[in-house]
Amino acid sequence: MRVFAFGLALAAAPALADQDRAGDFTHYILSLSWEPTWCAVEGEARGAEECSWGRGFVLHGLWPQREEGWPAFCLTVERDPSRRDTDAMSDLMSPGLAWYQWKKHGRCSALPPTDYFALMREAVERVAVPDPLLRLREDIALPPRVLEEAFVEANPGLPPEGITVTCEGEYVQEVRICLTKELMFRACAPDAREDCRRPSALMDKP
Repeated sequence: MRVFAFGLALAAAPALADQDRAGDFTHYILSLSWEPTWCAVEGEARGAEECSWGRGFVLHGLWPQREEGWPAFCLTVERDPSRRDTDAMSDLMSPGLAWYQWKKHGRCSALPPTDYFALMREAVERVAVPDPLLRLREDIALPPRVLEEAFVEANPGLPPEGITVTCEGEYVQEVRICLTKELMFRACAPDAREDCRRPSALMDKP
C-alpha cells in the first residue's frame, strides 16, 4: 500500500511542479466586455442574469500577465472566496463569474480574494468609458481603431499600445487595457495585442 501511494505521489509531482505559482507576473489586463455581444453569442442561451441588466461595457476580469504569456489556475496559499465574497461583486459581475475569475486569474495575483476583488473594482473605477458609449441609443458599426482612439482620448496617460479591441465574429467583443501592478496605464506586451482586424465591427445598443 505504501509503495502504491508513493507511486501516485511521484506521478502527481510533475503536474504540480509545472503549475503556475502565485505572484509570478509583471502586470495586469483589465478586460471589459461589451455585454450585448456576449449575451447575443452565449449569455441569453444560458439565461444569464447579466443579460437583463441592459449595460454596455461590463467587467470581465483582471488578469495577471507576463511580458511573454500569462499564468492561470495558479498554486496559492490563499483561501478561496466565500459566498459572501463573490456575492459582494454582484453589482459588477455575477457571483458565478466572480468565482471563476478568482479560480483562473485571482489565485495568480498572490492576493487574498477580498483584496483581489477590491483591486478589480478599483481598476474598473480608474478607466473611463467614452461618454457616447455610456448612452448608446442605437446599433452602430465602427472601425475597432476608432474605439481604441476614443478610450485613449477619454483616459489621459493611456498609450495607444496599451489597449486592444477583440471581436466575436462581426461584433465588438471586448476592450482590454494593460495596467501595472499599481493600476497605472502601460503598453501591452506584444503577445497580448490581439487587435480585431475587421475594417468595421458592430456594437448593438444595450
